[in-house]
This record gives sequence, structure tokens and C-alpha cells, in this order.
Amino acid sequence: MISFSDLTVMRGSRVLIDGASASIYPGQKVGVIGRNGCGKSTLFAAIEGEVSPEGGTLSVPKDLTISSVAQQTPALDTSAIDYVIEGDRELSELLKEKERVYASGDGEKIALIEDRLGIAGAWTVKPRAEELLHGLGFAESEFEKPVKEFSGGWRMRLNLAQALICRSDLLLLDEPTNHLDLDTIIFLENCLKNYKGTILCISHDRDFLDRFTDHILHFEAGKLVMYTGSYSDYERLRAERIRSEKATRKKEEAAIAHMQSFVDRFRSKATKAKQAQSLIKAIGRMKLTAVTQEESPYSIRFFDPERTVDVLATATDLDAGYGEDEIVLKHVNLQLLAGDRIGLLGRNGQGKSTFIKTLCSVLKPVHGSVTLGKGIKIGYFAQHELESLREDLTALDHLHLIDHNAKDRDLRAFLGSFNFSGDKAVVPVKTMSGGEQARLALALIAYQKPNLLLLDEPTNHLDLDMREALSVALASYPGALILVSHDRYLLEAIADKLWLVDGGKVEEFTGDLDDYQNYLLKSNREFSEKVRQGSVQATRSQGAQAEAQELKNSEHRSREMRKAAAAFRETLKPLKQEIAKLEKNLDAKRKELAEADAQLAGGEVYSDSQKLEELLKKRALLSSECEALENSWLEKSEELEEKSSQAPGA
Repeated sequence: MISFSDLTVMRGSRVLIDGASASIYPGQKVGVIGRNGCGKSTLFAAIEGEVSPEGGTLSVPKDLTISSVAQQTPALDTSAIDYVIEGDRELSELLKEKERVYASGDGEKIALIEDRLGIAGAWTVKPRAEELLHGLGFAESEFEKPVKEFSGGWRMRLNLAQALICRSDLLLLDEPTNHLDLDTIIFLENCLKNYKGTILCISHDRDFLDRFTDHILHFEAGKLVMYTGSYSDYERLRAERIRSEKATRKKEEAAIAHMQSFVDRFRSKATKAKQAQSLIKAIGRMKLTAVTQEESPYSIRFFDPERTVDVLATATDLDAGYGEDEIVLKHVNLQLLAGDRIGLLGRNGQGKSTFIKTLCSVLKPVHGSVTLGKGIKIGYFAQHELESLREDLTALDHLHLIDHNAKDRDLRAFLGSFNFSGDKAVVPVKTMSGGEQARLALALIAYQKPNLLLLDEPTNHLDLDMREALSVALASYPGALILVSHDRYLLEAIADKLWLVDGGKVEEFTGDLDDYQNYLLKSNREFSEKVRQGSVQATRSQGAQAEAQELKNSEHRSREMRKAAAAFRETLKPLKQEIAKLEKNLDAKRKELAEADAQLAGGEVYSDSQKLEELLKKRALLSSECEALENSWLEKSEELEEKSSQAPGA
């Protein structure tokens, strides 16, 4: 058991943890959350003995084997797979001992060391390392590549693989999902679910925490509060506590009302019953978020665009990439319409960012075209966009560059919603943290009132409060957007349509995020089975002729499948048209119902009892008609979903 009692920890002259007490028991999987700078990483340093408490007690068992992710990776000639295997510290020590024993020539000791190596998993460590590398996004051709040839982000993945392969009692993870794609996060979750020891994981990704944690440790004003259950359980329990402590819920009600347009717009817009159910679930979670947002320093909002554009962008036979020799996407034909809210899925390197850069003209099409609608105003956020912020200017200065005539008072009020209030509005960018710079970049986009948002991993560097504020703001944003994010909560709450970028194509993904997770896990299981059967080596030794023939066969199958899929889509058109008609009728009835409610709320009708009775009857009839239309829509949507599951290749 790890325990701390009345613990006080400082960094320099600043008190980060003040009189905190908590206990962590063997086997618990604990998510550690709190605002940036509150002391989460300092707590980890104290557990590892790198920082000494100023007061209280911190008890960590002496025989505890702790595994954590190294923050630095030397430029080594060691291959990626050997570097990962070195993470198994017990096995590494035994291998060193094996060299000494064999040098001694003692037969009894040699037999003993071989037994110990077998027990330590020496004969299975390479397949385990290969599975980790594959799951973390490395291609098989990169397993033998020297560590020094990988970029910083990929070296961090190697360090993560080292931490996971180590047989430990306690696993400490500090923001492990930073800069990972969704595919890799899903693989990591599965590893953590199967981990037998204790986990302490700092993260701002609520869905990631929801998948494997059974406790949440929350930093609140220097104290530590332990909640039992997943992140969703924590949010519910904390919301209940906040409600009981607050005398009024006006802010909560205002936040939920602010999201109502999102609810109305998307409840009847989802093209599949399964997606509709996912949205309704996400709306319920967002209402809890609205409660806990009462204590948040953020109240951000993306304003309504100044102009509506029906067709925002059209890609026609588009080849996108970085020149003739580096085409990433081929023959893309898509149209982006007003109100579209797209979640972009796909592994790192498949072309998600390339697609977005081409849409916003950062990259020119290699072939084909991208036509933007007249009057379109794009708000583009990407991590490298932070570099465009001027280090010598403040947040207030940056807004003045956009709007020369605005008054300081109005700009400060706007910046305050992004927690740049008071002196924070006049601090130079060069002194800001990564999270603060990301917030400023989002603020600059929001101020310009775009009608199309292109957001490429907007939550990197953002703490949980800001992530939740961003989800609320995007939920009520009426424009179109395309979102790339490893944050599933944000994808579920914001996107009503998913596009998959894979194999050089951009196509609609017909399932939801649970289906996508199952698709990825199936792929990883197939690779693991392939490793266990020793087929990796067999695959490497295949000749070029066999590979060419397989490619030819694959292309033929792909063409046949596309033809069959097109024919199948034609059979679904009547049902889709019927659903569209139901949606149109439902919108009309809802409008009439809203008008009746407005008359009842006005009060004038109450002076005429006959008119009041007629209006009440009309409202009851409209309510009944809306319910019948909703039920019909759900039935037809479920029918469409079931038929869609029978599509060729489904």
C-alpha cells in the first residue's frame, strides 16, 4: 500500500501539495487529475524518491518495483526492438549474469541461469516486444531500425513500450496519451486493463481514464480527494457534491440551456439509430460537465459565423501530398456542407493532417482540385500553428492585430472567458506554457467568427477544465467543423459523422467509435496471432513476385467490392428518402409546438378561456404527433442500420 498523511510538497518556494492524505491499495488503477501546475507530476517525483516532502509522511513499500516512462532518449545505435527489450529490467540483469556464468564454465550454474531465464520469459520477450511496437504504431520494417533515427515523438513511444514490457508492481504514467493517435490509445487502454499491478496515471483525457480506472484522485486546492469508480463516476459524484454545496444552480441551468440548440439540432440529424443513441449518451454526460464547469475558470464560446455558406468545400478527384513523389491521398471525392460535423479517424501517417492542410490551402493539390465556397472563412488549429504566435506580443496585442478598432475593455472581456484575465492578458507569449499558447490560438480563431473550423488535435496541452469548456463551446457552435482528436469524449459529443483516412483514401466510416475500437482491436489480435505463429519471419522472406501478385489480387478484389457496395447503396436510397421526409415533418411539427409554447408563455391567451382550451388541445395533438414521428424515425433508422450491416464487406 502507498499512503500519504498530511503530506506537504513544495517546488522552490511554491506549495503544491498542502496537508494531503490518501491511500492507494495494491491492484488499484487510479486516474490522477487536476489543473496544470497543481502538483500531479511532483507527487510522482515524491513517490519515486526524487523529491522530499516538506511535511507529513509518504509511505512506499521498499520492495516495490516501479516502472515509469523515461522523459529523455539518447541517440543510440541500438535497434528499436532491442531497446524495448531492455525495459524488462529483471531479464536484462539475468542476461548480464548469464554472460558471467558462461565465462566461468560452471555447468551447474549454467543450468540454473537457463532455468531462471526461462521463468523470466526470455524465450517470449521478443514476440512481446514486437506486439508492443506494432500496437504503438511502428511498422515491422522499423523494428530493427536504430533508436537514433527516430524523431522525438517516436522515441517517447519507445520509452512507453519499455515501461509496459517491464514486469512491475507499480506503473506511473504522466500524460501517456500526449501526441498518440486514437488507434494507439485504444491499444494502450487494452494493455492497462490487463496490467496486474497498481497504476497511477495522470491524464486530461476523460474517455481514456474511463476505460481502465477504478479510482480517481483529484487535486483540489492543494488537497487530494479520492473518488471510487471511473471518471464518469467521479464526475457524477462530484456534480452531486457541488449541487449540495451550492445555494443556486443558475449557472448550471444557463450552461445546459446554452447547449440546447445542439441537442435539438442533432437528435434528429444522426443518420443511424446507433449514432443517435451515442449522441443522447454524450448529451447526458455534457449536462454533468455543465455542473462541474461551475468551478471552471473558462466560459468560452465560438460566436455565430457572420455568413452562412451552403457548400463549404468540394474535393474532386483529389490527390494530396507533398509532390509527385510523395502522394498521400488518392482520388478523394467529397463534399463538405453547412452544418457538417466530421470526426476524422485513422492511424498516424495515413494523411489526416495532409487532408486538412489541403482543405485550407496550406498544401496545394498534387492532382485534382479543392473548391472552397464563396464567403468561406476558415478557422484552422494545428499544433504547429502555435509557432505563428509572436513571442514578444501579449494575448491582448494579438487580438489588436486582428481588430485594430476594438476597445481594450471589450477585448479583455473576451480574453477573460479563455482565462486570460487581469495581468494574464498582457503577459508575453514567450513566458506562456504550451497549454496557455494553445488557449490563445483557440481564442484568436473564435474571435474571427469562422463558418468552418478545422481542428487538428486541439486538446494537446489542455487541462481537463479547458477540454470540457471546449466541448461545451463546440457543441453550441452552429458552423461546420472537421475534428482530428484522440479525445473520444470530444469526438462523441461533437461529431455526428465519421470519416476514415486509411490506405490513401478518405471515406465515410459507417459505424460509431465503439465499432472503430473493435476494428482496431481485431487488427491487433490478428497481428499478435501472426507473431505467435512465427509468420513475421515468413512474411519478410516472401519474394517480390509473390508480393506483386498479391497486390494485383487485392486491387481486383477491391474493385469488385466497390462495385458491389455502390449497387447496395442504391437499394438503400428509398429508405433514406423516407427517413429524410420524417425528419422534415418532425422539424415542422416541432416548430409548431414551439410556437404554441410561446403563446402559452406569453400570458395573453389566458384571458380567453375558449382560445386557451383550443391552444391546449392543439399543443397536446402536436406533442403526440412529434412523439409518433420520432418513433417512426427511430424504427426506420434502426432498419437502415440493420440493412447497412449487411453491406458487402461489412
